[in-house]
Amino acid sequence: MITDKEFTLRLIRQLTQALEKLILDKPEESLMQKELDFDTLMRDIFKMSFTEVSSKTKEEMIAIVNERQERDHKDYYEMLGNLFYFNSRYDQNKDFQDKAKTFYELYLQTSGIFALPIINRINELKKALE
Repeated sequence: MITDKEFTLRLIRQLTQALEKLILDKPEESLMQKELDFDTLMRDIFKMSFTEVSSKTKEEMIAIVNERQERDHKDYYEMLGNLFYFNSRYDQNKDFQDKAKTFYELYLQTSGIFALPIINRINELKKALE
């Protein structure tokens, strides 16, 4: 039997992978057939819409992630980094760029992984925020 926590973590990982493919401009056909509905996914993960999630400060989002199990923090941070990075690419929203940079940095810290694509995105975001 799958628990709510396991279901939520599975959703986070699926969203992270989908966003990663969109960021790399390599969406799968199935992704193109069904448009990502950020509001529904955010409601399933955080119990609030994407608009509500995006209106929260970085500190508020970090507090929400800190309420989850510590072993899952890296998944949340990677997903949030991808979410804000993907959305910032279309409207150059400085708040989204700043959030993406912060969540990517937290992902690298919590995961202990050396991820060159993430490091490159952080550097790209730093330049955009200058």
